[in-house]
Amino acid sequence: MATTDAWDVGDARTTWALCWQAAVGRDFLATPALAAKIRERLIGAHQKHSRELIDFVMLQREIHAITQLTPGDSVGLVARGFGNVVSRWVRLVQPIRGPVLAGRFWAQPLESEEALRAEVRMLAWRPVVRRASVTPTYHPHGGLRVALGLTTSNGFDARPLLRHFGGPVPEARSALRQWISRRPSERDWRTWELTRGLELATSNGGEQVRAAKTASRDAAMLIALAGGQGVEGALDLLHAWVTVRMQAPAMRGAKIRPSSMQPRVRGVVACLAVAHRLCPASTVARHFGRSKATLSEQMAACRSRPADRTLVATPLRRILDECVLLSTGVASRRTAAAARSRRPRDL
Repeated sequence: MATTDAWDVGDARTTWALCWQAAVGRDFLATPALAAKIRERLIGAHQKHSRELIDFVMLQREIHAITQLTPGDSVGLVARGFGNVVSRWVRLVQPIRGPVLAGRFWAQPLESEEALRAEVRMLAWRPVVRRASVTPTYHPHGGLRVALGLTTSNGFDARPLLRHFGGPVPEARSALRQWISRRPSERDWRTWELTRGLELATSNGGEQVRAAKTASRDAAMLIALAGGQGVEGALDLLHAWVTVRMQAPAMRGAKIRPSSMQPRVRGVVACLAVAHRLCPASTVARHFGRSKATLSEQMAACRSRPADRTLVATPLRRILDECVLLSTGVASRRTAAAARSRRPRDL
């Protein structure tokens, strides 16, 4: 899993989301004793250097944690040290050849209270999504049941987690329970999984979005909005959005001729795809059935036009919101057309 050298040095951003993924055929919970040892190791790694384990969840093929480190501490040191020990223990229980982890650990800073609370909700529901539990509070291999007072701590200190949900423990537990009561949407899950490499974003040709297994958050959000259609679906979504925006009255001053509309649309789509790390320009060219050289010329022309640069600079959140409205309108028109086609015709 992807990481960067910057994560191995001290940083003012001290709260991190961590993920380790098992290789095919490996199981972090293969035996109760192994699960207990891994849990103890994760907790023990945070009982020194003023580290705090805010929350965690363990599944057969995934381990997730929210950790807080002091300035100067290294998230890479924590993650690699834990991963190396877990790999050794899993090999003892499953003495088969091959790696234990699917790749390097994944880590991302949680830079706001909102991001931390969102991650807590995702960890609470992950066992349900993976069909390891029927409800968030039933899964035994995590910090949630301890935080809610449903089981003994066994070494896990739930106070750092509860501090993010209120003052006194009863009120904090009530707020935590209410917070996790809403299940994340399918789009939330798709984005979350893509950024962690738990799902791969591929094109129809099998090309991965990036050399790494993880997608950027922007790319993940675009792919998630496109449903199960992967990179191609996201490109089609951008194509529809750019086309509508170029046809808007605000763009009339750009003097867009009908004959030049589609080449300009493709150029803007390619610039957007590269800017948000959705895919390289070669993938966009292949998707639209154009040569890379032709698309490169269209991208260069796009960068020279103020109106096109304005479209490329549109905040992603606005693009996503407008794409939702666009897809809703298309779906409504399709439903209406289907209803008309089913009406009996006069003889």
